[in-house]
Amino acid sequence: MGLFDLFRKEKKTEKTVSVKEEVPEAIGWQAIEKEFLRVYPGQENPKHYGTIIKWALGGKDPLDGISIYDGGTYWHFVTFGQTEIYEKESSDPELSGFGYELTLKLKKEDFADEEAELKNICGILQMIARLTFTKGEIFQPFEYLYTGQKEGIDAEQKSNLTGFITIEDPTVETIDTPIGKVAFVELIGMTDAELKTLSTHGSVREIYEKLGSDLTDYHRASIV
Repeated sequence: MGLFDLFRKEKKTEKTVSVKEEVPEAIGWQAIEKEFLRVYPGQENPKHYGTIIKWALGGKDPLDGISIYDGGTYWHFVTFGQTEIYEKESSDPELSGFGYELTLKLKKEDFADEEAELKNICGILQMIARLTFTKGEIFQPFEYLYTGQKEGIDAEQKSNLTGFITIEDPTVETIDTPIGKVAFVELIGMTDAELKTLSTHGSVREIYEKLGSDLTDYHRASIV
């Protein structure tokens, strides 16, 4: 049983809402939304999953929310919470919080239950953020997340994709906000065979270039 499978064992206790929650005026949050609106004009109200019990109040989810923008052939997820989305709290004037938010582009398919697949990705993003909040694990571009699990990362656990590599999201730009810099680190789903070939930043870069896409495609074949 892998790390993502452990998340699924607990996910019945995770609480999310599909209507965007009311949030106070927030410089960091607004800056992230502004950058995504630049890429996806007109999408002022994307799909959004907000946490009911916030991390600071004892909740299990460290991210305050996750928005999902419609990229036409894919869904583009972005997290809110790994950076300082409300006000400056850290002592580092250059970085906002951990300095990055997570993103992922899920290729659209004829999903049996699309809502379940979107919530599943949100749960995985929360789980990865939890590693940062509880264990201090920072994820930078050209790293990989390999747990040895054989089950797919999709909601039905049928995909060949079992883990991830990270890249700098090529669709959005790193932004400078009054409370620090925010980068966007994108996750790309990878197969077990692909993940077993990785050991260095260079090897991750090479397999990403060979893959030729930053979409997480549940149905693609392994390239190794």
